[in-house]
Amino acid sequence: MNKLKLVIIGGGFGGVSVAKALKNAEVEVCLVDKANYHLFQPLLYQVATAALSPGDIAVPIRSVLSKYKNVRVIMDEVLSIDRKYRKVILRDSEMEFDYLVIAIGSHHSYFGNDQWAEFAPGIKTLSDALQVRENILCSLELAEKEKIKSNRNKYLTFAIVGGGPTGVEMAGAIAEITRKSLANDFRNIHPENTKIYLIEAASKILTTYPDALSLKAQNSLKGMGVELKLNTKVMNILKEGVQTNNEFIETTNIIWAAGNTISPILKSLDTGLDKSGRVMVNKDLSIKGDPNIFVIGDAALVYDNKGKQVPGIAQGAIQAGKYIGKIIGNKVTPGNRESFHYFDKGNMATIGRAKAVAEIMGLKLSGFIAWMAWCFIHIFYLISFRNRFRVMAEWAWHYITFKNGIRLIVGKPYGNRKL
Repeated sequence: MNKLKLVIIGGGFGGVSVAKALKNAEVEVCLVDKANYHLFQPLLYQVATAALSPGDIAVPIRSVLSKYKNVRVIMDEVLSIDRKYRKVILRDSEMEFDYLVIAIGSHHSYFGNDQWAEFAPGIKTLSDALQVRENILCSLELAEKEKIKSNRNKYLTFAIVGGGPTGVEMAGAIAEITRKSLANDFRNIHPENTKIYLIEAASKILTTYPDALSLKAQNSLKGMGVELKLNTKVMNILKEGVQTNNEFIETTNIIWAAGNTISPILKSLDTGLDKSGRVMVNKDLSIKGDPNIFVIGDAALVYDNKGKQVPGIAQGAIQAGKYIGKIIGNKVTPGNRESFHYFDKGNMATIGRAKAVAEIMGLKLSGFIAWMAWCFIHIFYLISFRNRFRVMAEWAWHYITFKNGIRLIVGKPYGNRKL
């Protein structure tokens, strides 16, 4: 008897969770990803701000799944999905499937202004994070050698577009770099000369958080020297800076943290998508008209049993992966499947050293306690002991010394800059 074939697209939290849940199942599992590593995305901003190295938050997918003998890993890019003939079309080959799980995550959305990407990179991949890191460090080097004081301003001005968790964490981290970590390493740069703007179209940052925590985050950022530009829309992004509905901000450092969209391969499913490109799935996370094709994580529009949208965060993807693993492993037929129930463990965002906000099971935390909770949870979910140890060591060093240890310029700075 031939085993059922499952193809998983994506080696993130959701995809790896599905594969692990099927470790003892009579199913041939093949996980496909265009990268060979599993990435802990919540800490990407720390790579971008020179606090951690890429190896601290990434581990080879093959290493993660090596002990699961029924799981095969393929490094390739998925181009489309053929529902009729049950095939996944790769760049150089095809794969047949009985079950399909799509866990592809998301990438930047510039709301129809893709030309902005050249001057305002986002942070979704290791390459993105390294590009941002190089730009920040090169800007400081350019400012250091600029003899005319007024000409340094554009290199010492940082504009982060988007007041969600990524934008808040980036703003806080850059504030610490420019005001604390590097204060004694340069001779022509003074902390008071740096300007950090957090631009948000809404009336508050962290819009999904309770008002009290959003306000605490705002006050913390202000205390660190970050200027909040609320109710401010970005009209244009140029090489020279950001044009908002209120002013032009001259800067060579623009970071995009404002919007996400999903890969166009979902269109090949020929099923319902929302305006962000996410698949509108059934209560068992399958697509309409095909109970053996599932979509999870950022790529899925999911509602919990209370009618609340499941957020596109790691916990949602992990829980969905385990849920689908049980369905496939136990060969549960569509009519006998229980609805997916998301257990909301809360939200948290770090702002800086010993500063964070968190909402955990209805409990609202801020300051040092929230920061400790943030540290513990992020260490816990790192996928290997080696990574946990390294990250803990780097955080301890930074807490004591305020020094970012990974301040290396090793590639070509984006924008064809020359030092």
